[in-house]
Amino acid sequence: MASQRYYAARLPIANSVALSDPILGHADSRRRSVVSWAAMKIGFFGFNNGALAESEAMAQALKAMDDAGFESAWTGEHVVLIDPQEPPSPAPPDFPMLDTVAALAFAAGITRRIRLASGIILLAQRNPVVLAKELSGVDRLSKGRLIFGVGVGYVPREFEVIGVPYRERGARVSEHIEAIRTLWTQEQPEFKGRFTQISGVRQQPMPMQRPHPPIIIGGMSPAAYRRAVRQGNGWYGFAQTVEAAAASIAGLKEAAAVESRPAGLGELEITVTPPGPVDADAVKRYEDLGVSRLALLPGRLRDAEGAVRFIERTAQQFSL
Repeated sequence: MASQRYYAARLPIANSVALSDPILGHADSRRRSVVSWAAMKIGFFGFNNGALAESEAMAQALKAMDDAGFESAWTGEHVVLIDPQEPPSPAPPDFPMLDTVAALAFAAGITRRIRLASGIILLAQRNPVVLAKELSGVDRLSKGRLIFGVGVGYVPREFEVIGVPYRERGARVSEHIEAIRTLWTQEQPEFKGRFTQISGVRQQPMPMQRPHPPIIIGGMSPAAYRRAVRQGNGWYGFAQTVEAAAASIAGLKEAAAVESRPAGLGELEITVTPPGPVDADAVKRYEDLGVSRLALLPGRLRDAEGAVRFIERTAQQFSL
């Protein structure tokens, strides 16, 4: 089952890493001569964005992914975009991005097997109690296919508009993760934090996945690496070349040397979105680093048909 395979992170087999690695688990001493496509999970990034930010187009792309053998479909998120665009805002102000929760719920109703991932929710901008309820519903409606990806954010004006102090974003994300985990795992939740206090209430139904949907921590900063080690079932890096992914994994290992990791989190699975197309050699290089999933960018799409062509071409290329 996909939920069981999720924790099957592996060490790179081509380099010299200790057999008991603090992040990625146990190395396999056997060297592979070819890439195992069944081992590397292939996902699609951005099914709620651009040309796919309409119901018909999104449905067409998601059904194609489901049929083609993709492992997961990932949203992108910016609640607002800066107008006029200025650094560090990543997209022009008229670029359409459907809300992550709405897109995940829509996807849950029209797909059968593909995992549905937020890549990522800017968690400091959300109310954790409300979000826990919304995402529990997504996990239930999808019959246990949610992947909960979170990140901090990096565009100050987005936080100003939403009314969250930019300087508090890291502290809020770390606390919100634990508030949501509490709501997802305790029948009578009790939580006392700086930003959220929970007592004397219940939130039902809980997610279908137990103990909870996988929590993926996004970001390429030392703070994000530490957060992933302390709190995440996995780590996610966006627009990472092979060289950048190697640097991030090194950062995760440095974080693991100083942070305690609860045993219940399991091994830390590594997901990467490459900045462009990948071929067999690139996939093997990512795999040798210890990457378990690639959430691929389809490039600039004009319509749903372009997404379907990308999906079918990728499925054929990697024998999905």
